[in-house]
Amino acid sequence: MSRLAILFAASEMAPWVKTGGLGDVAAALPAALHRAGHDIRVLIPAYPAFLTAFPRAAALAELPALAPSLPPARLLGAEADGLPLLLLDCPALFDRPGNPYGDALGHDWTDNGIRFGMLSRVAALLGQAGSPLDWQPDVVHLNDWQTALAPAWLHYEGGAASVVTVHNIAFQGNFAAGHRSALGLPEEAWHMHGAEYGGQISFLKAGLQLATLISTVSPTYAGEIQHEDFGYGLAPLLRHRAGVLRGILNGVDGALWNPANDPALAAPYAANRLAAKRENKRALQREMGLAVAADRPLFGIISRLTHQKGLDLVVTLGERLTALPAQLAVLGSGDKAMEAGFSDLAARHPGQIAVRLTFDEGLAHRIEAGADCFLMPSRFEPCGLSQMYSLRYGTPPIVRATGGLADTVIDVNAETLADKTGNGFVIDEATPRALWLALERATRCWHDRKLWQRIQQNGMRRDFSWEHAARDYVALYRDASAAHG
Repeated sequence: MSRLAILFAASEMAPWVKTGGLGDVAAALPAALHRAGHDIRVLIPAYPAFLTAFPRAAALAELPALAPSLPPARLLGAEADGLPLLLLDCPALFDRPGNPYGDALGHDWTDNGIRFGMLSRVAALLGQAGSPLDWQPDVVHLNDWQTALAPAWLHYEGGAASVVTVHNIAFQGNFAAGHRSALGLPEEAWHMHGAEYGGQISFLKAGLQLATLISTVSPTYAGEIQHEDFGYGLAPLLRHRAGVLRGILNGVDGALWNPANDPALAAPYAANRLAAKRENKRALQREMGLAVAADRPLFGIISRLTHQKGLDLVVTLGERLTALPAQLAVLGSGDKAMEAGFSDLAARHPGQIAVRLTFDEGLAHRIEAGADCFLMPSRFEPCGLSQMYSLRYGTPPIVRATGGLADTVIDVNAETLADKTGNGFVIDEATPRALWLALERATRCWHDRKLWQRIQQNGMRRDFSWEHAARDYVALYRDASAAHG
């Protein structure tokens, strides 16, 4: 098959800048496509972390002011393990503390419409005949609202085929109407079949309306967002464009997440060497201040503490969970009331419940390895990565049947154990009762050591590699190029 030229544009990229799953995808998918021999380049804002990581990044092109509110900028070139990066260097917009979208206090930058309008405009420019680079992509791949306005310029002005991937449709990038002229979009874009949405400009709606093809990060989520409960107002548009919408499950970086050689762990292990996993449990209990006990399951949570993740259900059940008996290790931060709820449980049940209200990459790996079971009862989950990490680490998850959780976790029952697919515990409703029944069922299974090992091995055998996902994206790109003509 012929080699594709692909521009991949995103607002974050691990390990340098990451707030969620998008950062992981922006690192892993382009790398997998690069390994497969395709000519892929990643466009990313030159945040301070990138300028620090790549101090010798070479100037590739000067960019004049591309619209009334867009300042001059330049493109810098760098490489990450051979993967070409295009760093959009515009200090006035991207040289700021905090995360990519707001300050250290969690307040969004008031000019985010201009900041990511700039990123979208440059992504489109690199796919057009007027590109300042001596390189033309066959397809421009945009990710979430921060780059989803690019298909508008490609549609109205001409350019390469475009693909927009929805990682979370709840975030849409809606801004005041004046952004249309400020960003240099033509007047014809101000239309219900263009970038206009409820009297505002909507980056994501523009992309969903005007991109050549659309994808989401799991097959189930592709269906869910066409329904009103999950579509956040965009379900009618997605039903209209259902013929160009696909769900492609995210992958896992097998080099980074591998219990056989993970440097963060107390002891390496594999599907045929599960006894060593018990040493990781003891080490995690000691690290988190839990009682070092082998006679009860240890449930783990690594998450943003939000209503979406269903973790309020765990707070509600915390008292009963310790009486199973079981232990709980929590890593994450988020909703202050939920943080307080978990902290109160830990204070009242020392040695049984431990909470770290932060994020620690190494500890995340140790919880995946040391926990017996992973809790992820999300109300919605476009794809989810933690449940795939858990399966890979022999830590069966308890999840709700939504999005990528439904596509990766297969409920344990007689039939799925017989065909060696059952790898976790699935609930249909986000209620305390449904979660409690799953906790009880998982605990009963855990006490049957041979049964639990079968469940662990079923999960560890699944192939969640990015190489598999990359093949699906290549097919998507080829179809986008063919449809674009």
